[in-house]
Amino acid sequence: MPILETQIDTSSESYRQHRDGMLKAIADWRAVEAKGRTEEESKRERFHQRQQLLPRERVHLMLDRGSPWLELSTLAGYRMHDDKDGSLAGGNTIAGIGYVSGVRCIVTASNSAIKGGTMTPWGVQKGLRIQEVALQQKLPVVSMVESGGANLLYQAEVFIPGGRTFANQARLSAAGIPQVTIVHGSSTAGGAYMPGLSDYVVMVRKRAKVFLAGPPLLKAATGEIANEEELGGAEMHAQTAGTTEFVAENDADGIRIAREIVANLNWNARRPVLEQLPLRAPLYDVEELCGVVPPDYRKPFDCREVIARLVDGSEFLEFKADYDHQTICGRAVLHGHRIGIVSNNGPITTRGATKAGQFIQLCCQAGVPIVYLMNTTGYMVGTESEQGGIVKHGSKMIQAVANASVPQITIVIGASFGAGNYGMCGRGFGPHFIFAWPSSRTAVMGGEQAASVMEIITRDKWIKQGKQMSETDEKMLAAIRQNIVGQFDKESHAFAATARLFDDGLIDPRDTRKVLGLCLSVCREGAARETLRSSYGVARL
Repeated sequence: MPILETQIDTSSESYRQHRDGMLKAIADWRAVEAKGRTEEESKRERFHQRQQLLPRERVHLMLDRGSPWLELSTLAGYRMHDDKDGSLAGGNTIAGIGYVSGVRCIVTASNSAIKGGTMTPWGVQKGLRIQEVALQQKLPVVSMVESGGANLLYQAEVFIPGGRTFANQARLSAAGIPQVTIVHGSSTAGGAYMPGLSDYVVMVRKRAKVFLAGPPLLKAATGEIANEEELGGAEMHAQTAGTTEFVAENDADGIRIAREIVANLNWNARRPVLEQLPLRAPLYDVEELCGVVPPDYRKPFDCREVIARLVDGSEFLEFKADYDHQTICGRAVLHGHRIGIVSNNGPITTRGATKAGQFIQLCCQAGVPIVYLMNTTGYMVGTESEQGGIVKHGSKMIQAVANASVPQITIVIGASFGAGNYGMCGRGFGPHFIFAWPSSRTAVMGGEQAASVMEIITRDKWIKQGKQMSETDEKMLAAIRQNIVGQFDKESHAFAATARLFDDGLIDPRDTRKVLGLCLSVCREGAARETLRSSYGVARL
């Protein structure tokens, strides 16, 4: 297979500037994550006084030491609802893909160190996305629960979507995907159904509280007086109600029991045997990715330079290289997985759309997953493009993406504007996984273009009305233009996009190869694994 030859001079001033800009974008993202970690750490003494582990300590203890851990959507809900400065980002949930007793699982933990782990609207949406991944990729789910339930200030946005989480639990069980839940503290009202719908439940003695109505509500509703242990303590659920199968003495003991449950699922015994090609590193250092791509989405770059630093041996068999130079397609191997790659060196032309549409169908014919490296301002516009059938050909590309029968994984490495987001398998097209670099931008168009459109329409309107623009009008128009550019810049920022779950999380460009390798492995195993389905799911009778 042909080897990509780099044209990048790593000693050049432009490379240094690109690298400095990208490192700053990464540092800004990590700083927001650090705010949340600081908020969690501020509760350490309180948790330890109660002889409890912090939520992140629970996650670390649950995961196999030294194993891969891919945390998802760390900035969900950033600067939305109660989050004023980013310190509450994450949806009050820690979630990701990791290994428990040698089994690859979805692992989640209520972040009870932040607002008692109450569920925010975006926290609920994050949970739904995590369940979607578990169901699609056939991953067991291990949950560590301690939550005050829904944030009642936003109950209108939480109530109905929250119900879907319970429906999904039932569907996961029926699909033969086991769910193991540890109740470390409160899991009350609607939250009581989370352990109730899990296949295996562990409750921590004297800490777990699982009931539909707590003592105050019970007294108000019926006049009955009861304490929390009588209503929903671990011993009551183990000895009387039968809601839990195991009682743990503390957080660590509960995690030990959960790990033993996972070890006895017999999950790996039914793992499909898949071909794995020999692993070969790229010829170029992945560290160079920070200098290869300019942090300013308006500056062009050759996506082949990114591909050369991601794929095994930097080998890339380009498809129809002479037919269109803006949309780059080809075959490669990444972490031992055969893949197809679709990427951009500019807007998608009519030829680029037909080329990509054909390539996507060929990948489906061969059963090869597709990786999209997205950096496009959208589909090409203009008289020539419209007469050439850009709508028709662009639609065919979108049809190919929407109906692809193989796993599709998207990395937003630059611009993600307009219908280009659709043609490159953005969130709306259901990629198996989608991640973004912290320098990326996602919007219907760039801020400058939006402001120019507004200005042109306004000027045309005034001309039609025969109105002569005054100096005051010009200043007003300039101010409106500036506001639009500012608004679009803010709303298209990578933080704003990931806050709304337009992706599954931001990643460091230098981690892209590892993230893709893990996700490709997850997708291949998920597609090949056969689960023992039932029509109803496991229930406590």
